[in-house]
Amino acid sequence: MFQRLFGFGQRSRRAVIDALYGRIVAASRQPVFYADMQVPDTPLGRFEMIALHMILFLRRVREEEGAARDIAQELTDLFFSDVEHAIRELGIGDMGVPKRIKKLARMFYGRAAAYSEALDADDSAALAAALARNVRPDLAGWEGQGALAAYAANAAGSLEGQLVERLLAGDVSFPDAAAEGRAE
Repeated sequence: MFQRLFGFGQRSRRAVIDALYGRIVAASRQPVFYADMQVPDTPLGRFEMIALHMILFLRRVREEEGAARDIAQELTDLFFSDVEHAIRELGIGDMGVPKRIKKLARMFYGRAAAYSEALDADDSAALAAALARNVRPDLAGWEGQGALAAYAANAAGSLEGQLVERLLAGDVSFPDAAAEGRAE
């Protein structure tokens, strides 16, 4: 009762959301993605990598009930709040922000459907094709697509093995992408 009355529960929930988002962003910033797998080190390229890791996390908790569902929604809200902040930092004015957010939201949910479908079917070729279509549409024959698809599949498997209680405590881990590249 006192937690709700004084807002302690909200602060600890916020700490969990912040911890999860921090780990998702840290995983998306692994240098190997940009240096070796040729993901563009641009605002859009960074969006793609954060979106991929968000999608992998959300896919992990999609069947969970209660607190996991609430945390997934709050995490998604934080992600889009961060995207909006980034758009504003790029100099987009108030009138252009909603239009860009809508476009990025459509992109995000389209990617979520394509990546999840490929992962659910254990179809590495479809996953690699979806990643190539989204991450490097400018580069035919993108060499990094296979490595990124292998990383994403491994990360999805790793997340499946993580207890929901651990995730609800803000403790999520993603594989080391550099180790993935050396394993191939």
